[in-house]
Amino acid sequence: MQTLTTIKALRATIRQWRQAGQSVAFVPTMGNLHAGHMQLVTTAKQKADRVAVSIFVNPAQFSPHEDFNRYPRTEAQDQAMLQEGGADLLFLPGETEIFPQPAQTRITVAELASRHCGANRPGHFDGVALIVCKLLNMVQPDLLLLGEKDCQQLLIVRRMVADLNIPAEIQSVPTVREASGLAHSSRNGYLSPHERQIAPLLYQTLCSARDRILAGAADYTAISLEHAQNLQQAGFSVEYFNICRAQDLQPAGRDDKQLTILAAARLGETRLIDNISFSKQ
Repeated sequence: MQTLTTIKALRATIRQWRQAGQSVAFVPTMGNLHAGHMQLVTTAKQKADRVAVSIFVNPAQFSPHEDFNRYPRTEAQDQAMLQEGGADLLFLPGETEIFPQPAQTRITVAELASRHCGANRPGHFDGVALIVCKLLNMVQPDLLLLGEKDCQQLLIVRRMVADLNIPAEIQSVPTVREASGLAHSSRNGYLSPHERQIAPLLYQTLCSARDRILAGAADYTAISLEHAQNLQQAGFSVEYFNICRAQDLQPAGRDDKQLTILAAARLGETRLIDNISFSKQ
């Protein structure tokens, strides 16, 4: 596996692959890799001749009060995992390589970015869209691999790629979970032992809400409120617990068949997100 730190070297390597007639899959990450990231790499290897992975903790998607400085950085461990996982290239740039000067350009997917996490983290998805667009311009992959744990981010990137005519296919990969149901996340490392015992309740509560709907309950406001209160009583500080149309994350109505329930909640200082999608008959 090559580890490259400059855009020039990255483009030169991708160019060699292209000249050899090889297809390219790309997995963008912020490092501190876990089983969910490695499933993206595994899927990428099945879909393309070459797999490029990036690690860049993007300052543009953190607000001043958020955890940019303490976000876990485990580069040596990450490199070993990617080597073992069969990635062909790791792009590991410094901040000045990506942002040689403060960016004045913004990419806003307005409607999708205004709800859910966007309502609680203003500017976050603008930062996500900007860095993904920059990385796609650098790598120019055939295939972009993204996880489904952050379903809002996935939809925003899909819309950005469509609106800007970026020639990359997006492949989503289902959330990888621990045996308890807790979604793998780099931020799980912030949880105390006691909080890790409570954290799986987030997914269990999403499943409970889904099961209520599948059993015929139709008052989505009441279901959301009840399940948010259950999380509060268990020790979470709930930001939202929303039942939505899967295609655009707008509030779901009785006639909608494809649904997503998504939630964000804090345990102590750790912010967790999760979601569950399903079809209603």
